Amino acid sequence: MLNQPTTSQSATRHALSQDEDAFKNDPAASLAGVRGKDVTRAAKALLKDSAKRGGGSIQMQDVVKIYPGAAKRALDDFNLDIKPGEMVVLLGGSGCGKSTALRSLAGLEDIQGGRILVGGQDVTGTPVNKREMAMVFQSYSLFPHMTALENVAFGLEVRGMGKAERRKTAMEQLELVGLADQAGKYTQQMSGGQQQRVALARALAIKPRVLLLDEPLSALDAKVRVQLRDQIRSIQLTTGTTTVFVTHDQEEALAVADRIGVMNKGRIEQIAAPRDLYQRPATEYVATFIGLTNRMPGASNGEEAVVFGQRLPLITGSAQGDAVTVLIRPENLTLIRADANDSHVGEHARVAAIHFLGALVRVDTVITSGEYQHRGNSKPLEVTVQLPAGELPDGLAIGDDVIVTPRPVAALAC
Repeated sequence: MLNQPTTSQSATRHALSQDEDAFKNDPAASLAGVRGKDVTRAAKALLKDSAKRGGGSIQMQDVVKIYPGAAKRALDDFNLDIKPGEMVVLLGGSGCGKSTALRSLAGLEDIQGGRILVGGQDVTGTPVNKREMAMVFQSYSLFPHMTALENVAFGLEVRGMGKAERRKTAMEQLELVGLADQAGKYTQQMSGGQQQRVALARALAIKPRVLLLDEPLSALDAKVRVQLRDQIRSIQLTTGTTTVFVTHDQEEALAVADRIGVMNKGRIEQIAAPRDLYQRPATEYVATFIGLTNRMPGASNGEEAVVFGQRLPLITGSAQGDAVTVLIRPENLTLIRADANDSHVGEHARVAAIHFLGALVRVDTVITSGEYQHRGNSKPLEVTVQLPAGELPDGLAIGDDVIVTPRPVAALAC
């Protein structure tokens, strides 16, 4: 939920009935209508409710957010348009405004300009608890004195749902996130990944029109992060819930998003499908922020560029001139031994480092031709090449001479 009510222990301590006590002591205990095949059947029925869940289109129009005493706008005429059922990831570095955008959408931040619409309805001045949204935080925000089942059911109780129905709904959600067998455990008895899944189940239990995820995986170790991000994406695709996911992790964004919005200085620099964003960045900032990029000197006519003697197509909007910088991904370069074919198109380089990455290998090189030193200083040009491990020349070692050549793949010139 967006904001957890602060209550005393006496207010939140539930007088459990006998069957609830039995359930706490025995997680496998029977609950009316929510065990075994009934749970699975109920969960499947819940998933069919996707049309209603995904009815939350989002428009943030020219939104302005200024924090008191700040010299710059946290959100500067910010615009975002999300279709019902879509997962959009807001990606950016620290201070770019991604969390502010999410909190403004949720109603946790007052905005100084613009409008926010959900499902076509203006919710700009609507209180947090009236926006039909749910939020999952990095810190989980679970009640330690409640079981997983009670945590998931809590928001339903606040909304006045009856005991039997809320227990049934809570079990359906725990089934959805794969924790039905952990329903009777207190949250402090669970791993971080399990706790985050309880938080996700609690958010989904209230059937939000929009699900908001604020860096929900950043506190988890790498393996659990990958497992949970995939599960979140699977659940989101199945339920069709409109989702906004904030992260600073590029791999995470590329793995789960329908579209990624790369943020910079309170605005979205570019929003596109992950593949389009990676292969056809609209700006230098996006190209250098998403993945690894080599900055290589070349000449451009706006449609084609020549880099290291190789012609390659350019992305629309590229700069032109006799001295431009062409942004080329490491996987869009090749290398061979210099003594293998000295007439090969490309530039001579020396191997500075070799990084084995399992199926891939990354080779850092230094261009040995003085023609390609960085403009304005004497630092040699460094170029990184990424190859399938099987394409690495046999026996290649640090210090070896190689020829580096761009592949004819579209790049951005700036």
